Amino acid sequence: MASFTDALEDNPAPRRLGDVWLRYEPGRLLGESRVPSYWKRLLPTVCLGLAVPLTLLVLVGAWVDGAGQGVGLFWVPGLLAAALVGLALWLEGQLGRRRFVLHFRSERLRLERLRWAPGATRAEWVPFDEVTAVEVVERPDGRYALVVVWRAGDEEKTPPRREVLVEHILQSEQEALLRVWRMLHNAFGLRGAGLAGG
Repeated sequence: MASFTDALEDNPAPRRLGDVWLRYEPGRLLGESRVPSYWKRLLPTVCLGLAVPLTLLVLVGAWVDGAGQGVGLFWVPGLLAAALVGLALWLEGQLGRRRFVLHFRSERLRLERLRWAPGATRAEWVPFDEVTAVEVVERPDGRYALVVVWRAGDEEKTPPRREVLVEHILQSEQEALLRVWRMLHNAFGLRGAGLAGG
């Protein structure tokens, strides 16, 4: 593994690929997706802020009119409030960031899903020996993603697992994509030189 680390120091990975910043430190390579913009982080709060007065309108309307004819009129704001809450939850889910760390000394890959909610970050360790492929997948919008595939435990009984390492790779970044793909491919000890299809 020392020769691979030396080669990586001589020919470092690009600093950025797609939505991920890459950084090499002695003995490990880190990749972390960029922080969403302030407005993207603010959007779920705005949706919840709009849903609160609509919910209050429904509750006040139901209390004032009781079970009479006015209750039917307040179903529209109630449905709109529920839709806004659902949209806020969906937007919050999109804010999750990814981080991966290749630890060359221990030969393990750490995959993390970073969440804004305290204690919601999820991490998983994958031994290099369990990685079966590093795939370049083309997305419908013409961009690419870099995906790692591995099998945990018994190969025959466990279905392969997949995790996106890098997303939103542009056509103009194909040279950097190929360099990172080859570097990961060599780090995991995989054979073959062709790019995997999507």
